[in-house]
Amino acid sequence: MDSELEKLVEAGKLTSKAAEKLDRLKPGTFCLHKSWGFGRVAAWNLLLNQILIDFTGKKGHAMQLEYAAENLAIIPSEHFLALKANDLAAIKKLAKDDPVAVVRNVLDSLDGRATAQQISDWMVPDVFTEAEWKKWWDSARRQMKTSGAFSIPVKKTEPVQLRAEGVSQADELVAAFNTARQPKQQIAALEQILKFHEHFKEPEKELQPVIATIENVATRNQKLHPELTFELVVLRDDLFECFTQLKTTHIGLTLTRLIVHEEKRLVSILPKLSAAKEKRVLQLLPVALGDRWSPRALQLMQTAHGRMVAQIPHVFRDAGQHAELEKMLERSVREHSATSEMLVWLCMERKDWPDLINPELLTAILSALEREQHSAPGRASKLQRWLVDDRQLIADIFANADVGLARDAMRRLQLSPLFDELTKRSLLARVVKVFPDLESMIAGAQPQEKAAPLIVSWSSLERRKAEFEELVKKKIPENTKEIQIARSYGDLSENFEYKAAKQMQAVLVRRRSELERDLGKARGTSFENPDTSRVSIGTVVTVRDKNSKNSETYTILGAWDGDPDRHIISYQTAIAQALLGKNSGENATLPNGEVEIVSIESAPVDKPAAEPVSETEPASVG
Repeated sequence: MDSELEKLVEAGKLTSKAAEKLDRLKPGTFCLHKSWGFGRVAAWNLLLNQILIDFTGKKGHAMQLEYAAENLAIIPSEHFLALKANDLAAIKKLAKDDPVAVVRNVLDSLDGRATAQQISDWMVPDVFTEAEWKKWWDSARRQMKTSGAFSIPVKKTEPVQLRAEGVSQADELVAAFNTARQPKQQIAALEQILKFHEHFKEPEKELQPVIATIENVATRNQKLHPELTFELVVLRDDLFECFTQLKTTHIGLTLTRLIVHEEKRLVSILPKLSAAKEKRVLQLLPVALGDRWSPRALQLMQTAHGRMVAQIPHVFRDAGQHAELEKMLERSVREHSATSEMLVWLCMERKDWPDLINPELLTAILSALEREQHSAPGRASKLQRWLVDDRQLIADIFANADVGLARDAMRRLQLSPLFDELTKRSLLARVVKVFPDLESMIAGAQPQEKAAPLIVSWSSLERRKAEFEELVKKKIPENTKEIQIARSYGDLSENFEYKAAKQMQAVLVRRRSELERDLGKARGTSFENPDTSRVSIGTVVTVRDKNSKNSETYTILGAWDGDPDRHIISYQTAIAQALLGKNSGENATLPNGEVEIVSIESAPVDKPAAEPVSETEPASVG
């Protein structure tokens, strides 16, 4: 022990335990303090009973000897922080050449375990910048997994740990699969096995038990959770591709047979799969279903989500059945049965389908939007945004069209309740850009359109009034509170809650304006005693196609009564406009062809829920 320290002990100014600790804290020694962090002993001043420490950002800090002995932890020369302080250039070089060695040293310095954040705190900014750290850590993790000397958690907040004995990554991956208890956890573990499959040197020994487990779990889940069965079978097949030594334990559990067994449920199963697995299943439809694959694929395309709609055409192309798909698309557009997802995809891919880009496509789009408006009033769909935002679409639709069709389309747009006035005029202007002679239709029709009343049923009028009441009394006030709360979070430029609330405010205010305008023009009616000598609002019209001789029945009601599934149409639609005023026996030209009017009958009377407002008085906006 240092003689001066011995004197302090003899004089009773220092305990022998403290003196022994201070004897190891001589100038140049590295240390740690729980509050001030890493430091180096700069000097002793025993006359003043002090020790001077150079902490990071606090040079020459004086501490009383007894306090220093109790609160400073001595850092050995091999400690990471000591090595970094003594030779930062050497640490940077080692981090570049041997990331695993650096992480091992950090963990040794932290009692064998540390989170990624703790490791980052010691590396940034001295060894790496923040951007360099992220790239380096990703690479280091991969090498650590390969080494088998580290236990690396899935969650970033959990610590990386040094193992007493090295474990191969293959063993670790299999262990992760074996400890997974839920099918989704097993699927995640399987994906990791596939990702690092090159680490399996004895796949038959290491992975054959995994195959047996996969197949047992897949079989158990098929009835209630078939999507999990599909995922497991696809991953099992991927393992078979990587390792030909592996064998199935369930003869007959193949993806093609699974498709056959679950054919009717595919429409609900496929959207639950990842895009890659959904694609695998769709590509196998021709093999699995044989001659009936194309009708099933067409059915899926007409009832499925947007991702599947985009995938299925590739299957037709690969099978050499492009013409069959085009025929189905043409029929769906002509009959207005195409879904919004199909129409969005067709608009996006229109360069590949030039024969389908014609005025009928716009009519089909408007019909689909009317269906959406009926099922979800006030909500702008992806199809509506695409029609409005793609400024070249209407020009492409009318590029080779007759001026008469363009005129009919403009009338349809003018009567449509789907768009606000500004958007409507923008769409009309795009038609006029192709047919400049039709410009007079915009100026001429506008004053009349503003003055024309909206004929609506009492029930639909009550629904719109109820929507307006809820909007004004509940949704808008709630949104105002949300904006106030979000504003209190501060920093509006980075405040997601505030931006979302303001966007919702714009939607609500726009919808309120639309309802105020529409309710102000609305005239309620029960459709009682309509004129059945000719087609009029409130009549049920049966028509016969001149070519196919097939009959269709349309119920023509108010502006807000459209229900295509029940063949109830608004008097504002193109079909209704073509029929109104016609007598029984007359011909009419509908968007899908020439028809003869067979019969005209009265529609059911629409009973109001309460005492109605007089049909001669404007409906109250509330």
